[in-house]
Amino acid sequence: MSKATGKPAKDVWYKDGIQFECQGSGQCCVSHGEYGFVYVTSADRKRMAKLRGIPTSEFTKKFCLKEEGLFRLKDGDPIPVSVPTSKAGASPAAFKTELAKPCVFLEKKRCTIYSARPAQCRTWPFWPETMSAKAWTKDVAKFCPGVGKGRVWSREEIDALVKEQTAWESDVAHGL
Repeated sequence: MSKATGKPAKDVWYKDGIQFECQGSGQCCVSHGEYGFVYVTSADRKRMAKLRGIPTSEFTKKFCLKEEGLFRLKDGDPIPVSVPTSKAGASPAAFKTELAKPCVFLEKKRCTIYSARPAQCRTWPFWPETMSAKAWTKDVAKFCPGVGKGRVWSREEIDALVKEQTAWESDVAHGL
């Protein structure tokens, strides 16, 4: 996508598609630097509440926080994760264990609201900010075991998900 026009670029690095299939590692459901929170729109909250069989207001009180006018899902209990040290790749000792904040709906590496998950989760890993070759390599392929596995997503499918994520981000920013 062209940032200037919002239209698909004519020649993009993923023009032949991207091979990706979720491997159920749960790694995308755990804080990773700037990707620390799952923001939710009113539509997201309604869908998740319906799945849980509770009113949206109850769902929002129990599972969401409102910060700076935006709703996000609460964090779950901290879990240990292995993260690379500055010497990453040299050996297994090049990793250290830290506590990370998982999504409140992550249990045993599985999403307990998968069929009603927020747009932010449905469109992963095809977000506008991850769709440059550099960001894909640095922010997605480095930690997501689904890259290079499964079916090939066509450029058209990827562009549609990027467009959906962009519209969703606008809804979140406008408090919808």
